[in-house]
Amino acid sequence: MSGRTRIKFCGMTSARDVELAVDAGADAIGAIVSPSERRVAVAALPALLAAVPPYVTAVAVSTGETDADLAALAASGVLLQFSGFETPERCESLAGGRPYVKAFHLRPDEPLAFDAARFAAYPNALVLFDSSVAGAFGGTGTTFDWSLVAGFARARPIVMSGGLTADNVGACVRALRPYAVDVRSGIETAGTKDPGKMRAFVRAVRDADATLETVTVPAAPNV
Repeated sequence: MSGRTRIKFCGMTSARDVELAVDAGADAIGAIVSPSERRVAVAALPALLAAVPPYVTAVAVSTGETDADLAALAASGVLLQFSGFETPERCESLAGGRPYVKAFHLRPDEPLAFDAARFAAYPNALVLFDSSVAGAFGGTGTTFDWSLVAGFARARPIVMSGGLTADNVGACVRALRPYAVDVRSGIETAGTKDPGKMRAFVRAVRDADATLETVTVPAAPNV
């Protein structure tokens, strides 16, 4: 299959943010429903998601919302992203058999053990790797050592996050061939979504895709 890298822009807080992301070429948009400087209340999410057009995936990023709220979002067709300390059982149950994203946060001094059993417990998950920063569950603008996940990226589709910008995402794509890349702070200026940075990020990903030959990559969940 083609190695086209999917792009998720995260931290949308308004319909205007969504429009900018879609115009720039994002494949998915993320709204954070957990405590965050970019938080969107679950009750306000439908109004924001109404701006998401067909064929663009809407993602709700959670670190601990109620089961009822998350189950309702999943049932409505929103892709759930679990970015906290959720158990495999909770992720699978709330997703209701649908695909979802599970984030793992990496610290340089505590490399992740890529044992098969750990990830087999998340059979419907698209695994996302992000930086581990105390007191945060993402959006920190901090990178991690990509070599920590190089072996895993050859065995299973992954999403790469953590400090990605238009300046470094091309190198990430060429090094790991991730299924998708995820960015929040790297497309912002002074806390506001920046259309120029959005377009530059997409252009960098597509330029990297173009330099790579068509390859066979692991099949990903239908997201």
